[in-house]
Amino acid sequence: MPKKPNYNFEKRQREMAKQKKTEEKAQRKAQKRADGNEAEEGTAQLDSTGDPTEDA
Repeated sequence: MPKKPNYNFEKRQREMAKQKKTEEKAQRKAQKRADGNEAEEGTAQLDSTGDPTEDA
């Protein structure tokens, strides 16, 4: 007779994979946000026409 499947193990594996994926996504998002802030500091702000804006 075959062994019965261990659904708790399968569920735990899926939950761990999902958690890992969300953590990686959060890290990528944080890295992208950090890279975006660094890029903005070194460049001039442009308006919708593409011309530099004047800060008063």
